[in-house]
Amino acid sequence: MALPWILLLLFSSFASIPFTQSALTLDYYAKTCPKFDQIVSEIVHQKQKDFPVTAAATLRVFFHDCAVDGCDASVLIKPNSFTKPELEHDINHSLAGDAFDLVSRIKTALELSCPGIVSCADILASATRNLIVMIGGPNYKVPLGRKDGLVSQATSVEGKLSRANETMDQMIQKMQGLGINVQEMVALVGGGHSIGFGHCKEFANRIFGKPDPTMNPKLAERLRGMCANYTSNTDMSAFLDVITPGTFDNMLFKNLMKGLGVLGSDQLLLSDPRTRPFVEKYANDSVAFSADFARAMEKLNVYQVKTDNQGEVRRRCDAVNNAPHMKN
Repeated sequence: MALPWILLLLFSSFASIPFTQSALTLDYYAKTCPKFDQIVSEIVHQKQKDFPVTAAATLRVFFHDCAVDGCDASVLIKPNSFTKPELEHDINHSLAGDAFDLVSRIKTALELSCPGIVSCADILASATRNLIVMIGGPNYKVPLGRKDGLVSQATSVEGKLSRANETMDQMIQKMQGLGINVQEMVALVGGGHSIGFGHCKEFANRIFGKPDPTMNPKLAERLRGMCANYTSNTDMSAFLDVITPGTFDNMLFKNLMKGLGVLGSDQLLLSDPRTRPFVEKYANDSVAFSADFARAMEKLNVYQVKTDNQGEVRRRCDAVNNAPHMKN
């Protein structure tokens, strides 16, 4: 699952974003769907308990959604005979099904409790926050009232999400185009890759042939064994935090200091002078890392949200309400 996905949006400082989206409030569903928090919490807890990869999967889907035209659940739209949505772009092909299943389960329960009220975009944002907290990450505010996007096009994805083999210049330039500063990028990468995993093809160039000298030789040997058949089994993957996978902490930054970064783009965070100071800071100060990650996520989860007549509340999360029927 890799992802320099988190090399994505946000504005240029950790200051709070003024809400141009005045419809967003923390208690948006207090009267219209009073069991919202309870339903989301219970289903998230059970899903993560049964399938521990759900947190990483959902966080990645959330980033991929927000990166393309804002946090509007457009990445959840499935293709049919008439449309080629964001999911059809190759960078989204490896998004894990557990995230989509979680959103679908929550949506089904909410439709029974308060039909036609809660958007899929709010479900995805809230579930992501709850999962991060559940695996040891910081809590942060998720204002509600987003509408679901009406458009999802694969052609809109290109150039919005960074890839594992990009240079730091490319990543920073791409992020600057989206209003992201370097510190926010480092905090988000550390948080997402703390619990994420990457497919072998995304770091094969570092372990086969002439090994990358910035990678710890023992890690390279271990990964070669794990990924020996990656060309025939494209689902083969490895945790990006090789010490405490599945737990939200600052271990990824400590790993980078020891050459234990799986992705080349992660290891570049240590070698590049623009990002190294933040890697060193977060490796030595888990409290600062958690706080900065939380502030960045508070910004991200309201990035270009749709409100009022800019979107809709979908009846089901994988299709817009007026979607044409598929051809037989």
